[in-house]
Amino acid sequence: MSTTTTAAQPAVNTKSGGFTAAAANYLDERTSVSTVVKELGRKIFPDHWSFLLGEVALYSFVVILLSGSFLTFFFQASMAEVVYDGSYVPLKGIDMSAAMSSTLDISFDVRGGLLMRQVHHWAALMFVASIGLHMLRIFFTGAFRKPRELNWVIGFVLFILAMAEGFTGYSLPDDLLSGNGLRIIDGMVKGIPLVGTWISFLLFGGEFPGNDIVGRLYTLHILLLPAIVVALIAMHLLFVVVHKHTQYPAAGHTNQNVVGYPVMPVYAAKAGGFFFIVFGVIMLIASLVTINPIWNYGPYDPSPVSAGTQPDWYIGFADGALRLIPPHLEFVWLNHTWSFNILIPLGVIGVFILLVMVYPFIEAWITGDKREHHLLDRPRNAATRTAIGAAGVWFYASLWASAASDLIATHFHLSMEGVIHALQISAVLGPFAAYFIAKRVCLALQKKDREIVLHGFESGRIVRLPGGEYIEVHQPVSEYERWKLVSYPDFKPLMIRPDARGRISTGQKVRAGLSRWFFEDRIAPVTRTEIERAHGGHH
Repeated sequence: MSTTTTAAQPAVNTKSGGFTAAAANYLDERTSVSTVVKELGRKIFPDHWSFLLGEVALYSFVVILLSGSFLTFFFQASMAEVVYDGSYVPLKGIDMSAAMSSTLDISFDVRGGLLMRQVHHWAALMFVASIGLHMLRIFFTGAFRKPRELNWVIGFVLFILAMAEGFTGYSLPDDLLSGNGLRIIDGMVKGIPLVGTWISFLLFGGEFPGNDIVGRLYTLHILLLPAIVVALIAMHLLFVVVHKHTQYPAAGHTNQNVVGYPVMPVYAAKAGGFFFIVFGVIMLIASLVTINPIWNYGPYDPSPVSAGTQPDWYIGFADGALRLIPPHLEFVWLNHTWSFNILIPLGVIGVFILLVMVYPFIEAWITGDKREHHLLDRPRNAATRTAIGAAGVWFYASLWASAASDLIATHFHLSMEGVIHALQISAVLGPFAAYFIAKRVCLALQKKDREIVLHGFESGRIVRLPGGEYIEVHQPVSEYERWKLVSYPDFKPLMIRPDARGRISTGQKVRAGLSRWFFEDRIAPVTRTEIERAHGGHH
């Protein structure tokens, strides 16, 4: 009997394997999934640490979806007034909205609820931060150039939507802090002439705070905005597959896919492990660091506005812009109040966002560069672009720091007026200083690279010549290091020629002027002739 059983066992496995193979063939014939897996499995992903910033953003969004799904089972998106009767004793018997009450219940009565709230919040902050850092890496290395301009626009829209997602979620508990944030938004909207009041009524469902603002924000937060974010992430990843990854130059290669691993099996395993690292770090932070303790603030009430309350960091630039504008910029015209202390910050922020979003197209127009780019620039080799980025970062940082002007004044025992005036100077003149310093540093580094290529680097070894002179021996660089130092194109200002009638349009003159500004200060790459001459001189 044992022999029969042993002989019968392989037959069962054969049938099972045949059924599995048949099912796999059935699905493959109708979906061509094997072709997709094969093509994706052969795709090379770069192995440079800076490319992980985009993965941190993606994995943070996955954590947001997981933790947010948990919270939706317990949160009540309603502003109906209830009397709190939960576990948190200091607020027992206090009138508050159902949204605030359910958030307190999640924090104190649902097992693991507080942890999930903090995981959700910290993951959202990491999502916004990693997108911002990822876009800075793309900007300073020139990864936005043709054919990836649209992917830059998609990424920037994702950054804006991530901030909108964070703000709508931050406002849902209907606590004192989030209520004050909504009040600021309501004031900014109402400051828009002619249509501001109507937009406020549409957004809040009536006079602030409205009857169902939490329900409307909840719909945006869990339905509309996430759907758009998921669609844009899918488009972003699709463009990455189509255009292939950019890559840092490698000696002797011009193809972008020269350093990295294929998706299957190496990169898939590394990506899976990195996801759990990101998840673990977020869980660790959420376990140890409290964020948004709404029980300390209490329910929203317009009368007790807390001093020193700050919005989440990513929205601080808008609050800071409002603080920097001088007062008394209001007047009545055509029976309407024109509040330029609100319109100017809105206009400046709007123009700044628009310029950042369309920058790839502006640079392509100025430089006349229509080639495809798959290799990344070293920031020092694109001095003007790097200087522009430094100026933009300084401007954003000045607005961001201004959101904490009151805390800066109190902590460092300074006058509020002095802090505001210093930040105003920083926001207006600081970008020009940052631009000048960054460009000079880039040009100096290019000169240093040129000297290293021609004369080598200092070895620290001192020798005495027959004539008694002491010199330091310079060690020549390797071929790989030399490639990194010389492998960048030498762009020059555009030469604008007149048309058939001998005329040059105003637009062409502006373009020529901008091109001179962009490329006039530059260090030409070392040529092979110069290298051979320098090495011949050494010999």
